[in-house]
Amino acid sequence: MNPLDRLKAPLRRTLGKAQRSVRAELHAFSRDRPIVSGSVLYESFAGNGALCNPEAIFRELLRAPDMQHLTHIWVLDNLARHTEIQAEFASAPNVRFITRRTPAYFAALATSQYLINNSTFPADFSKRPGQTYVNTWHGTPLKLMGYDMPDGAAESANTLRNFLMADYLLSGGPFMTHRVYEEAYKLGGLYRGQVIEEGYPRMDHQWMTPADDTAARQRLEAAGIDLRGREIVLYAPTWKGTSFSNPANDARELLEASADLQSRLGDRFVVLLKTHQVVYELAQKTGGASHIVVPNDIPTNTVLGISSVLITDYSSIIVDYLPLNRPAFFFIPDAEQYADDRGTYFDLEDLPGAVFDSVSELARGILDAVGLPSPQYSPTQLAYFDQFVPFDDGGASARVVDIVFRGRTADRRLVSLSSSTRTSILLHLGGMRSNGITSSALNLLNAIDSSLFDVSVILQKPGGDDQRANQLRIPPHVRQFHRFGGMNGHKTTHTLRRVRNATTRAPRPTEPASLQTMWADEWERCFGDSTFDAVIDFSGYSPFWANLFSHSPDAIRSIWLHNDMESETRRVTRGRMRMRRSLPAVFATYSRFDSLISVSESLAEVNAKSLAARWNLEPEHFVAARNMVDASHVEQGLLEPLTSLEETEDASAGTWLNDLEHRDDLRWFVSVGRFSPEKNQERLLRSFAMIRDRHPEARLLVVGYGPLQSHLEHLVTHLGLTDAAFVVGPFSNPFPLLANADCFVLSSNYEGQPMVLLEAAIAGLPIVSVDFATVRDALPESHILVVDQDDAALAQGMEAFLRGEVEPAALDVDAYNAAAVREFHIATRTAELAQRTDTA
Repeated sequence: MNPLDRLKAPLRRTLGKAQRSVRAELHAFSRDRPIVSGSVLYESFAGNGALCNPEAIFRELLRAPDMQHLTHIWVLDNLARHTEIQAEFASAPNVRFITRRTPAYFAALATSQYLINNSTFPADFSKRPGQTYVNTWHGTPLKLMGYDMPDGAAESANTLRNFLMADYLLSGGPFMTHRVYEEAYKLGGLYRGQVIEEGYPRMDHQWMTPADDTAARQRLEAAGIDLRGREIVLYAPTWKGTSFSNPANDARELLEASADLQSRLGDRFVVLLKTHQVVYELAQKTGGASHIVVPNDIPTNTVLGISSVLITDYSSIIVDYLPLNRPAFFFIPDAEQYADDRGTYFDLEDLPGAVFDSVSELARGILDAVGLPSPQYSPTQLAYFDQFVPFDDGGASARVVDIVFRGRTADRRLVSLSSSTRTSILLHLGGMRSNGITSSALNLLNAIDSSLFDVSVILQKPGGDDQRANQLRIPPHVRQFHRFGGMNGHKTTHTLRRVRNATTRAPRPTEPASLQTMWADEWERCFGDSTFDAVIDFSGYSPFWANLFSHSPDAIRSIWLHNDMESETRRVTRGRMRMRRSLPAVFATYSRFDSLISVSESLAEVNAKSLAARWNLEPEHFVAARNMVDASHVEQGLLEPLTSLEETEDASAGTWLNDLEHRDDLRWFVSVGRFSPEKNQERLLRSFAMIRDRHPEARLLVVGYGPLQSHLEHLVTHLGLTDAAFVVGPFSNPFPLLANADCFVLSSNYEGQPMVLLEAAIAGLPIVSVDFATVRDALPESHILVVDQDDAALAQGMEAFLRGEVEPAALDVDAYNAAAVREFHIATRTAELAQRTDTA
């Protein structure tokens, strides 16, 4: 390879990083500038034209005599592509056009008084005080949306964020307001703005005068579509939602179906294709297709107004067409596949029109229906009308302008979704990797009573397969915020934040105003205008999340202390004390939390003793709430056969797994935990070496993952234990090993609440553990053999088991979990909040 070629990729990365840095700084500078009074920014479909509801509102404002003081800024993805709209307003001094994601775009986004979008602004956006955000959305869906979609929480993350920042959401009727906004996007009880239920402005284009009709036809003709006075059959399918990476497949299939239908309908009709934004360019560029593809710059509802027949599938366009009372058909050749991939709110038989799965039958249906007198609405259509479009009469734009720009709300339909009888809780769950914190968090989410508590969680957008798998285990009733993108703010402020985090060793009496503003902006960027009764950092290890939650709007704040936190600062991993600087930055936030919650009473005492005086904290703020255990998950794992572990990434599984399965009078010790210094598996291996000669039947499995794995494997060899001790893992389900082992051993220097002991008790194993501060209240009312923290004592404990002197442990799971969830609500004061809500 040419040496210059090797430099290209790093150079591109460096230039890209520099460009992003400059853009972020320009954005931060713009956010310091004052809001420009009377400025209105419009964006439709990420800049894919001046379209949909924003376009209709724009033209209504231009017509209004009392709105001539406004200036209008249109966002387009490529100025060279959208020449028609620019030419129309070339001489208008109050209308200008900017390119999306340029410095001019971020400047306008930060300083415009009114923001109008039919989809979503990017991750960089957070609304500033003094801005009014109207999210119009782009139709009432038949297909599943929000959390109703497969993996809807992740797919809807930016949409939820945008909705919660909006001052107004537009709705065509009760279905959109309640079934979609309130339920599918889980806005009920959280959204602080108002839903304007006055119809969709874009539908005003459909109510046409003869002159409007003629102008619309001329516009299509000017775009190269040969109408020749023929009746328009508009084929407007949705994007199927499964081919973003290859929309060419959709384009080809749609063009073939359109050509087939045209040949069957004859010269009386002209079949036009209106594609979804995702496939538009590919369909238009396909050879010989431009004469039937409706240009993106022509509003869809204008074309609906001059169409004699509509054909769609799962698109919301059917809702727009319904008030015109003209023939509409559903062409759905892939009903079963779509139901599996995405799903719809209605069965085929409940759709407001005839359904066909072949072009030939569709053509016959159209020819039979066209020319007949307009029928009365069927009962199904009337039901759709009442739920979807009861207010669309050609005047929606004027009513929206009245509310948003004139402040006239009398006799207008404004719906609030903020009312709730439940106490709202927000939890940060941590990194969602498979570990004790994630397991405890998921157990807790399943235990909180959703009839009393409205639970939300926030997590960094999941990256790896392990994180995605755990994210998918979050109960469906829980609202999820996925954080992506970075904080806004000047580089100098970010540098100050990082320096303070790295150098904090004692309480800081004050915080600069620039940092307070940065955290307030980040809260708005993540959660919009949302507020919560209680906010809980359940992870407790990250300075970022501890700071963000400690700067929340007024709420009862709690943070979890999963371990001996002072000892954690000295933990060595790969030769470094990686938390020596980060954890003191977390400790510095503790004074802004109401509860500092350890996972056992003894651990609360340890943390209070080591942290309270140094960080000027009240000892009574250190409280305890034990973690919960998911017994059904453990019990199900215990039932899995050992053979389920054979196809794992652990290449050594063959020999020891066969011995464990067939036993042959062998006695197996097992220990499960991260391979890191505080777990001290070295001590366990040395102790096992002491008893190996006297007990040749003894075997040891050390199960886990982590930075010390290779070191422990070498120690096994050094101690001459290769035929008896095995360092193995990781396993997504280690419980079959517990089910087939004889005794559980724990050798940690310290623990928070060792969940592995609860799991070992569910497995009914005898337990031997070294002594540390929290071991004695780890298993209430159950026997654990606790020995001193040295090699010889642990070896003696293991020999006590081999002599039959250690009883199996047990756990009353129901009683334990019931007590743990009570402790959670007491420690976080959510029980107190729920009682207040119930009384009110």
